[in-house]
Parts: sequence; C-alpha cells; structure tokens
Amino acid sequence: MDLNTALEIGRHAFWMTLIVAAPILVIGLLVGLCISLFQAVTQLQEQSLTFVPKIAAMVVAAVLFIPWIAGQMVEYTKQMLGPPAW
Repeated sequence: MDLNTALEIGRHAFWMTLIVAAPILVIGLLVGLCISLFQAVTQLQEQSLTFVPKIAAMVVAAVLFIPWIAGQMVEYTKQMLGPPAW
C-alpha cells in the first residue's frame, strides 16, 4: 500500500464519520438554538434547561437514525473489505 492509497482510505473514513454523525449533531444544534432563544426571550437562565432537552432530542434522533447509520457502516465495511474501487 502506498501513501496515496493510505491517504484516500483515511479521507473516506473521515467523510464516513462526518456523514454518520451529522444528523444527530444537527438535531442537537437545532434544539440547543431553540432553547437558547427561549432563554433569551424569557430571561430564564437555568443550567439544566439547556442540557436535558438537548440530550433527550439527541437520544431520540440516535434511535431513529440507527437503521440508516448501520446501513451506511455496513456499506462502508463492504467497500473496505472488497476489492479497491479507487
């Protein structure tokens, strides 16, 4: 394996990580933004108000996206174990 092949495999692994993690992180970001706006409007500065809904939303998103994430990971594994496509 030469350097270019190793870099290409690393690049594909990095992109797969971003693609798999993106839906859950985006939902956490949107829920956090909504909670921050709510806190700014109501001037309610409770620390637990920021973490509990965000964690709950990310857990629900993880449960909903598990089949898609597993499918993406299986396809990536098949590509890695199969003949090189690049």
